[in-house]
Amino acid sequence: MLPIIVGLVILGGYFEIRSSTFLSAGNLTNLFIQSTVFILLGLAEIWLLLLGDIDLSAGWIAAVGAAIGSILLDTTFNWPWWAALLLAMAATTAIGTLQGAITIALKVPSFIITLGGSLFWEGVAIWLIDGQNNGGAITVKEKVLYGIVNLDMSTTATWIVSIAAAAGLSFLIFNKDRARRSSGLDSVSIYETLIKVVALLALAIVLILIFNTNRGTFIVLDGMPYAVPLVAVVLGVYSFILARTKPGRYLYAIGGNVEAARRAGVSVNRYRLLAFALSGLTAGIAGLVYASELGGIADSIPGGTLVLYAVAAAVIGGTSLYGGRGRMMNALIGGLVIATIYNGMALIQLSASVELMVTGLVLVIAIAIDSLARRGAAKLAGS
Repeated sequence: MLPIIVGLVILGGYFEIRSSTFLSAGNLTNLFIQSTVFILLGLAEIWLLLLGDIDLSAGWIAAVGAAIGSILLDTTFNWPWWAALLLAMAATTAIGTLQGAITIALKVPSFIITLGGSLFWEGVAIWLIDGQNNGGAITVKEKVLYGIVNLDMSTTATWIVSIAAAAGLSFLIFNKDRARRSSGLDSVSIYETLIKVVALLALAIVLILIFNTNRGTFIVLDGMPYAVPLVAVVLGVYSFILARTKPGRYLYAIGGNVEAARRAGVSVNRYRLLAFALSGLTAGIAGLVYASELGGIADSIPGGTLVLYAVAAAVIGGTSLYGGRGRMMNALIGGLVIATIYNGMALIQLSASVELMVTGLVLVIAIAIDSLARRGAAKLAGS
């Protein structure tokens, strides 16, 4: 991911030169908020990309989840927030599972089923939204869903949560490197471990200072938006599943060589179905965050564009389209790259068409690098 991080820094420097407000606390906080949906949808795609599969309907599955949650929280139904959000996520998980079951049963490439699903779930989302007779839009007024993006933690809570998260990650890094050194495996030196820990703590402090800076003009507006720790929790849980659990190891094995995994006794279809279900669940979370960001949901939601951003976030971050290689952290880096392009071009007043062209170009470059790296690895393995 190092080249991508360097590219992200270069992008940030370029936009700061073109617009002095880019690195302001208010704009950086806005950038983090804009990236949350891209990151979450990227996480949804990574579950399937690790297997060499893909979901072209993730954007519209997110729209269905957002529509269900928004409708149930509307004054007409007035469900408790927890019940409405749980049902919305359960519905998107069921959609992902259904598409996975059809893909497995028919033994066809996943992009065919999910392409059809993209059209179908687009129709379902529009039907759900327009069926409320609200002019094609539903406003979110319920405090919990609205507050995911639009409410902030206190400055004290921002310090506590950020330092606790950084300390926890530092402990995991230190413990992992120490275990590898004690077992005689190749690993970084103790000094490199300390550098990583110090860098992580420094990053946490920088983020705290950004979020706790007053961003308001007429009122005090500071603290970390709740969407940021939400994404961090999802990212942490998913990273743990991939790195520390049997399903995670099996997903990598299936993506690396499905026949070898099958011969080793792995229930390939079971774990493929699990990946589709987790992809649907994550798309549902992304849809709810998207509804919170917009303060509602409309039948004009760009589900097709969102799924392209989802794939771009995963691939730009370093996940292979060929399966078997990638980490959840890739979606974080890729999502930040897309949000930086999106945010920076808006600041320097470039058109949406240029934004799309630049994002597409970055995606093509990332795919080319992935393809070249895969060929290089194959040559090394062959020699």
